[in-house]
Amino acid sequence: MRAQTRQGLRFSIRHQGGRRRRAVSAAAAVAVGVMTLGVLAPPAASDSAASTTSAASTAARPDAVQRALNTLVRDDGMPAALASVKNRNGRTRTYTAGTGDLATGSKVPRDGQVRIGSNTKSFTAVVVLQLVGEGKIDLDAFVDTYLPGLVRGEGIDGRRITVRQLLQHTSGLPEYGIHLDDAEIRNRYFEPRELLDLALQHEADADPGETWGYSNTNYVLAGLIVQKVTGRPLAEEMDRRIIQRIGLRHTYFPAPGDRTIRERHPHGYHRSPADGPLRDFTEMDPSAGWAAGQLISTNSDLNRFFTALLAGRLLPAAQLVEMRRTVPAGTSGLRYGLGLTSRPLSCGGVYWGHGGDIAGYETRGGVTDDGRAANVAVTSIPTDKAAARHVNDAVDRALCG
Repeated sequence: MRAQTRQGLRFSIRHQGGRRRRAVSAAAAVAVGVMTLGVLAPPAASDSAASTTSAASTAARPDAVQRALNTLVRDDGMPAALASVKNRNGRTRTYTAGTGDLATGSKVPRDGQVRIGSNTKSFTAVVVLQLVGEGKIDLDAFVDTYLPGLVRGEGIDGRRITVRQLLQHTSGLPEYGIHLDDAEIRNRYFEPRELLDLALQHEADADPGETWGYSNTNYVLAGLIVQKVTGRPLAEEMDRRIIQRIGLRHTYFPAPGDRTIRERHPHGYHRSPADGPLRDFTEMDPSAGWAAGQLISTNSDLNRFFTALLAGRLLPAAQLVEMRRTVPAGTSGLRYGLGLTSRPLSCGGVYWGHGGDIAGYETRGGVTDDGRAANVAVTSIPTDKAAARHVNDAVDRALCG
């Protein structure tokens, strides 16, 4: 990918203290951002017990979460920041800072919809693991079992790569997003097979099982396996098996050609190059993300999803155990399971989730084993390490406060 597009399509994981893997351009950023960690099952919190309150109305002095969001806007140049935080008693607070639309100066909608990028990978992994539980997919079967002859290239052979390695990013498959530019990602519709073919033109990054390396290509293949096994579109399976099942009322998989965000939302902005001006990237074709990063949701729906997942409401116990088997992903304490990551908290323990980047939006967050949940969204991908760290810090404050 050309240097000026690296901020836009970032499907790669970013983590403190570790090497940043490849960045993708605008739509790829959608699939890649994986910052939260995820895999310990917290007890389910009662949704009916939760109450939503305005942070501004409950205290004259901003609390730690509000101060963190204010910093992201004031010091890090984020147009807007949003958060939803649920404590261990089920009480939920929503927060906003900044401006929802720089052109009009409108307010940031509370719990507005955003593009959630690589959080989509957790949804895809859940569908795969549900099919594992139903006996329709074997985690340790080779990709060729389901997609015979499809995965071939220089150092690449689907007869040597397992489904587990796809979900855990240990397949060695190359990334496709670095070969796309912002104009393509924003305006062009991609079929999943086009994304795969783009990746397979390049040599493998490593032998299967040799090392952990984030690649959106893994999840394109996982989505294709779901479609082959079920005979149904991935979006329909995701909607039926997850979104409708646990009542994610503000979460959806955009249909082909849908460049908009349906409900109230803050505008998303993108810098390319990193030191360039902000451009409104709210409307775009998200198909370059597909199974790796196409979903739209809200912070509160993400909290509901990860809470339900880790409480065992979406997967049988055996498959949730497999999802929680993690490998190191860098040097910052980040660990990656099967579409789920874990990250240490400053107050002890870890939180479990994923995270995502796509041009215009970054989301970070997760849940703890005692039922706390927090997700933070900003309306531009941070372009320096300090700003990226501050998004993580906001999550940490929300879960440790």
